[in-house]
Amino acid sequence: MGYRKIPAFFAVFLLFSQLALDSHAQDFYGNIADYLNNIYKIDDNAGLTAFPVLNIPIGGRAEGMAGAFSAISDDVSFIEFNPAGSSMLAKSELAFFHNNWIADTNIEGIAYATRFGNLGIAAGAKWLYTPFTEYNIYGERVSNGYYSEGVGILNASYNFLSSYYFSGISVGMNLKAAFRMMPDFTDNWDTIISGSGREQSAVMGMADLGALYRFNLFKFYTARERNASAAFVIRNLGPASKGEALPTTITAGIAYKPFRPLLFSMDFNLPVNLVDISLSQKPTVALGFSANVTKFLSMRTGFLYRAGSSRFTVGSAVQLDRIALDLNYTLDLLTQLQPLNRLSIGARLDLGDGGRQQRANRVEELYLLGLEAFARGNFSDARICWEEAYRLDPKYVPVEESLAMLNNREGLIMRIEDLYRFDF
Repeated sequence: MGYRKIPAFFAVFLLFSQLALDSHAQDFYGNIADYLNNIYKIDDNAGLTAFPVLNIPIGGRAEGMAGAFSAISDDVSFIEFNPAGSSMLAKSELAFFHNNWIADTNIEGIAYATRFGNLGIAAGAKWLYTPFTEYNIYGERVSNGYYSEGVGILNASYNFLSSYYFSGISVGMNLKAAFRMMPDFTDNWDTIISGSGREQSAVMGMADLGALYRFNLFKFYTARERNASAAFVIRNLGPASKGEALPTTITAGIAYKPFRPLLFSMDFNLPVNLVDISLSQKPTVALGFSANVTKFLSMRTGFLYRAGSSRFTVGSAVQLDRIALDLNYTLDLLTQLQPLNRLSIGARLDLGDGGRQQRANRVEELYLLGLEAFARGNFSDARICWEEAYRLDPKYVPVEESLAMLNNREGLIMRIEDLYRFDF
């Protein structure tokens, strides 16, 4: 992997080791958590919605920024935060995730996304599982199995009105199917009730809707990419499951990159209980920050304010050729600061861009060759270059403008020649 990349692994290892083992960090975090809870009381409406798996991120870059990702959505992690992201992805990606959540609870995930022009499609799934064991008063095991929840996602989005000067407005949708499986449990006499788990199990369908817009704002570096973005998302929109509302959330997000290595983001989340609005949870705010340390190493952190359960995250990503490894550590009131207690790991595979970058480079090369030919007065060669560039990418506006200029020039020359012949 090269000697330059080895120190990055040591840096990540030391970072997580320090967070996991330093008792001072534990005291510091505990003091902050107590302070926040004294100011913002615990949300009395927390835990009243079904399918908590929908609220738990599978990991990746998005979790490392505490979920402040709806306006970023530039890798496959978008699938949980903004369905509009697929039509603006630079490359196709396949990712695998593992999240070591509370106690013995784990979450596994997989996601794939690709793009065809302005159309993006994606699919993903995640599965939460935890051991379920019952003991009687004598300490004997009387029931066991796994409680599990899962969700499958199908995504499609389209980028409308995109051009050279306008990034377009992407609109997308996720169609989701979730399930909950509960093993049978016992009655007061330690007898397993046949079918009791099935009565608590459920299957439900829902949808996510999202919009994403990218633009330039106070940009202090030179690049074609837009350095700011805004998003609006409605997640988990659907009917109640056995009388329990889904965790429907309305999100407004922004992201801003003032300089190339630095990225700031914020999401404002408004939970909505569609069964009883008065039982909706309090709003949450997520703040994220990311910095590219080198070409192969990036660091990130985030803070999610949630009444009674605020969360800090810190993470890193190492880029190895076409594989990116994401590691995140999360501190919240549901966990303790112990080694591997709240660690998520993800691997993203770069499957290429379908030749889009190579085609873009060729268009730019032809455009510049046409400018050189035009400057030399070789207008026929300029036309050949620009027409070929236009054929490869009709949305490359400078080529269209250059051809229009060339046509106007030739039209003006013909007009002058006609007037000259008329005078004589």
